[in-house]
Amino acid sequence: MDRKSWENNQGCFACYLEKMGMAWWVEIITQEPQCIYYFGPFARASEAKLLLGGYIDDLEEEGAQVIAIDIKRGQPSNLTIIEDELGGSFEGNLSLGISSFVQAWLR
Repeated sequence: MDRKSWENNQGCFACYLEKMGMAWWVEIITQEPQCIYYFGPFARASEAKLLLGGYIDDLEEEGAQVIAIDIKRGQPSNLTIIEDELGGSFEGNLSLGISSFVQAWLR
């Protein structure tokens, strides 16, 4: 199997896992602006880790202050959750934003 075919198969597998709520996602929480970002889906946590630095660099280049990073399995309800959706501040409301991510039942 050539590299392009392999990459296409991996993409299809990640889409399948996403539909099943079993894909891996990078979660990045920023203080300025106050947002939660999800990047994915990935078939494996190792793929997410490999690309993590690029996502952080992109956000920091845009002026964001990254305060927390996680790689988790499940399904986000939104790819970006902004301050208004969190009730104004992360302090005391962070769980509100994180609760929009449905954890996979199998790890």
